[in-house]
Amino acid sequence: MQRERVTLEPAFVLHHREYRDTSRILDVFSSRHGRLTLFARGARGPKSKLAPLLMPFRPLFLSWTGRGDAAQLAGAEPDGEALPLAQKHLMSAFYLNELIISLTTRHDPQTQLFDDYARALRRLSTDAQPEPALRVFEKRLLESIGYGLELDVAADCHYQFAPSQGLYEVREDAAGAYSGRTLLALREESLDDAQTLDVARRVLRQALDHCLEGRELRTRNVARSMARRGNA
Repeated sequence: MQRERVTLEPAFVLHHREYRDTSRILDVFSSRHGRLTLFARGARGPKSKLAPLLMPFRPLFLSWTGRGDAAQLAGAEPDGEALPLAQKHLMSAFYLNELIISLTTRHDPQTQLFDDYARALRRLSTDAQPEPALRVFEKRLLESIGYGLELDVAADCHYQFAPSQGLYEVREDAAGAYSGRTLLALREESLDDAQTLDVARRVLRQALDHCLEGRELRTRNVARSMARRGNA
């Protein structure tokens, strides 16, 4: 079987781990090939030219050879400047990476989601607050994997959400009711006030937890632990 060769594919490293003495195994999210694993030989150590490049959140052009999960990294070049993520936003960026690893299928091209991810990282590098960028990415990720929210609601009505049946209308005084106005703002990705952001967080959290099927996200646990320490 002829080995596949891919050249200068726009990509990001989502996660990396050590492999043998001088190599790394990379979890990569690419524009036209989706999520895949690459073996990067000689990518560790002080003399490695690749080591400074193969880091999360840096736009890259990657080249590789091979098929399936045994592909070998052949080269890496920067795709512009590294994104200047503030320390306080790093956990949010790692959360995006964990969502992609947990909810996308390997070798499934997700060109639009790749663009949405790059846009979310750019917003995290410039916006003072991370929540709007996170909520928009969560919404678009759900759409890309076939679990998008049906947000055709009336502004003056109230709704509850169940992952198995979506949104359904309830009385205004029902426990946990969401106003149609805030849900329409989520549909339009206009998350400009605290109430709308809170509703978006709760609805999207329910939908994501349903897709995760009980799997815990490490970044959520770390964020909760950091919040407890900060409030202690």
